[in-house]
Amino acid sequence: MYLDSKEKKYIDECGPANFFGIRDNTYITPRSNSILPSITNMSLQTLAEEMGMKVERRQVRLEELADFEEAGACGTAAVITPIRRVVDPVMDITYTIGDGKNPGPVTIKLYETLTGIQNGDIEDRFGWTRILD
Repeated sequence: MYLDSKEKKYIDECGPANFFGIRDNTYITPRSNSILPSITNMSLQTLAEEMGMKVERRQVRLEELADFEEAGACGTAAVITPIRRVVDPVMDITYTIGDGKNPGPVTIKLYETLTGIQNGDIEDRFGWTRILD
């Protein structure tokens, strides 16, 4: 997990993927000038709103990891990789997300919906897919 380069207090991204967290029916993702915008993350934000969730793009303090019900890394290759635990060996802190074992129901729903649209199993009401001859 990468933190902002200036203060080392805010989550920027997770390796080669964007970060998101779920708390209180809200999809939260970092607003950062140092990471590339992710089409996958933007798509997940749209789906979260459609599911009736609030979406926040803002600075996310590292300490907030303790309060997330669900979290994930998102990007083109894996779509969503659930995050169960984050270990900071320098500060000797472990943040456990949710039950620490399974992806949460919102993460599963977001993954299934986005991959369903990508695979043509769910109607694409957003105009994200194109059929090529």
